[in-house]
Amino acid sequence: MTITINLPPATLDQLKAEAQAAGKDVETVVREAVESKLARRKRTFAEILKPVHDGVDASGMSEDDVDTLLRTELKAVRDERRSTQAKP
Repeated sequence: MTITINLPPATLDQLKAEAQAAGKDVETVVREAVESKLARRKRTFAEILKPVHDGVDASGMSEDDVDTLLRTELKAVRDERRSTQAKP
């Protein structure tokens, strides 16, 4: 099937540059990008988080250690966001 789409010149330039860097034609780069996007939509949350779970398992951290780490990092991010938003 053939589909025609109009893209801004800047997007076309990016596609051409990426295709050239990968040694592919623009059509292949676009098809691969669309297929990749569609495949990601089919992944479960467990599949997405598998690398994180594997990393935690390999680290030897306990569930409590992970919980503490995540809570500490979340608090730091929220504190930073609040301090940035409070400034005029």
